[in-house]
This record gives sequence, structure tokens and C-alpha cells, in this order.
Amino acid sequence: MPAIETDRDTTPESTWAIFLVFLRLGLTSFGGPVAHLGYFRHEFVTRRRWLGERSYADLVALCQFLPGPASSQVGMALGLARGGLPGALAAWTGFSLPSAILLCLFALGISTWGNAIPTSVLHGLKVVAVAVVAQAVWGMARNLCTDTARVSIAALAACVVLRWPSAWAQVGVIAVAAAVGVLRFKPAQAPAHDPLPIAVGRRTGVALLAVFFFLLIALPVALTLWPSQPLALFNAFYRAGALVFGGGHVVLPLLQTAVVPPGWVSNETFLAGYGAAQAVPGPLFTFSAFLGASMRSAPNGWTGAALCLAAIFTPSFLLVAGALPFWERLRHSLHTQAAFAGVNAAVVGLLLAALYRPVWTSAIHGPMDFALALVALVALMFWRLPPWLVVLGCAIASGLFGGI
Repeated sequence: MPAIETDRDTTPESTWAIFLVFLRLGLTSFGGPVAHLGYFRHEFVTRRRWLGERSYADLVALCQFLPGPASSQVGMALGLARGGLPGALAAWTGFSLPSAILLCLFALGISTWGNAIPTSVLHGLKVVAVAVVAQAVWGMARNLCTDTARVSIAALAACVVLRWPSAWAQVGVIAVAAAVGVLRFKPAQAPAHDPLPIAVGRRTGVALLAVFFFLLIALPVALTLWPSQPLALFNAFYRAGALVFGGGHVVLPLLQTAVVPPGWVSNETFLAGYGAAQAVPGPLFTFSAFLGASMRSAPNGWTGAALCLAAIFTPSFLLVAGALPFWERLRHSLHTQAAFAGVNAAVVGLLLAALYRPVWTSAIHGPMDFALALVALVALMFWRLPPWLVVLGCAIASGLFGGI
């Protein structure tokens, strides 16, 4: 039997240390959820070696199955593995806090911050996301698409989601890839992998999943029996976080439907906040903090921001902490390993499709954009510069040259 990798850092981290690691990522992770997965891979697979490539790909695949923001859920899972439930909370807080605070401040009237940022600088942030995602796709493909069958699955997955760009298409591709993996890949024994310690038992996992479904059913009933604005806000944002597949931009129509027609937030304010959300690092789901702070009636301000932020991320926390105890055990199954071999190849294809749309199409508008992205990719892959420095350099370069 092949030996399990032994060069991983399996030392548990303190809650404060986990918070600081993810806080730095929350301050520097521009480019949207796909780019975030690239930043996470560099930080935790390549640099810190908290887990191996296969385990990381398995985590990404699992979080693609779950509703909610995939990148934030991957962060929660990593925090859970290193520090239990407090570690998961610390990872989410560190990653989400910077963008939530910035968007809340913007909602409270500091709109000059948004206007003061040149559009050329914002464009530079989009360009560097191309390099970050390209590096992630290349690194994962080298490790996970090791034969013709896996390369074919990745290519077909990319083609399907490019033709039908919807969250349900992504879920369908992953499900089909899992079935193909079970039929096509039949390991004689469970392949060795670096274990991901999960400090949550199966009973706790069942309880957390039960809480998720209970809140999904009970909140609308409670709102009917005891109508109140805080409960209405929590219900609306909880359902948005619990029922959206694909995360990121997919949640925006749900939020607009939830807050604009009732008159909680004007459409103009909603669109202004959406524009500001593109300029900050971290998960797009922190747009909920902007909406909570912008409410026309109480709770609003910092209280409304905290309420809406907690509501939209609560489903993700419950689902990740509830599913991981079973996921780690399933990884030892031969059939599960075969399924994940197919799923991991499909995830590479999904990332490849995302590299083209929306990352490439929204950032590369001419030869100089391509040149800047190429320099950023070389800086990441061959000069070994830290991602935050490459992000800063691209933003400055684009700003100096007026949107390259």
C-alpha cells in the first residue's frame, strides 16, 4: 500500500492564529470566488502545507455540491480542520470582516471612498485575477488530470458549463462526473491521502444539519406568527444563503428580489452597493452587510449589517460543519474515491471555464491587459512573489497607466 504523505503540517492551530491567517487573505483576496480558491490553494497547499492537493480538491468538490459561497465554505472547512468549531468561526470572521466593514462604512455615507478609487485601479484587480485563476487551474490540472480519461472529463465539463452557464449545470456536471468516476476508475485499494482531521463527531454533524433544515422551515412559520422586521430580515437573508447554488453573483438576484420590492432598500442604493462590492477583497456575500446597514427602517446601520451578515452565512456554517464528519469517513471508500477522481477532474474543468468567463472576459480587453496578466502569472509561478504583492503591483501599474 502506498505510503501516506508525511510532509504535511498537522499541528493544530490556535483560534487567534487561524483568524490572523484568514484576515490577511480577507485583506488581499481580490477577484471573486474562483480567484479566492486560487489564493487558498497557494496559502494552504503550497505554502503552509496544511493539506495535500487531493484533499484540497476534494474540499472544493464538496463545497461545490453545497448551497452557498464555495470559497467561504472551503475557508470554514480549513478552519474547522485546524481548530474545531472555533477555528471555523475564526476563519470565516477573518476572511469576511474586511469587506464587511468596508461595505458597511460605504453604506453609512462614506461614498467618496468608492468615487476616489480610479476605475483603472479596479481594472488592474480584475486583470490580476486572471493570473491567480490560471495558476490554480494549471497546478490542479497537473495533479488531478493525470491521464486521458481525466483530461477528457475536465474538457467536457468546461464545454458544458460554458454552453449552459448556470449553477444547476455545474451541479449536474459534478454529479455526472461522479457517476463516470465510479464506472471508469476502479482502484484496487483506497489511494493514500493525507487525512484531514475534523474535530466534529457524526452526532454533532447530524444535529447541525437538523438545525439547518429546522431554520429553513421554521423561520417563515415564525414570521407569520410573530411578524417583526428583524425576523423578516433574518429569514430573507437565511433563505438566500441556504438556497443559492454557485454563490457569488448568483445570489444577487435573490437579494434584489428580497430587499427592493418590499421597499427595504431602493434599487439605486442596491446597484451602488453592488458596484462598491466589486472593489473590495473577500467574499461577495458580504454585500449583505451593505444591505443591512442601508435599511430604511431599524434594524439598520451596524446592527442591521451584523444581522444580515450572520443570517446569510449561517446556512454555510451549519452545512459545512454538519457534512464534513461524513465526508472524511467516505473518503476511505473505494467507490467514493473513484467518484471523487471524476469529480476532481470536473472541478478542474469548472475552474477552466470560469477562467474564461467571467474572469477573462471581464478583464482582458486588449493586448496590454494580456501583457499585464502574463507578467502577473510569471511573477506568481516563476518569480515566486507573494500573491498580495502581485495584486498590489497590478493595481498600481494599471492605475499609473490609466487602465492598461
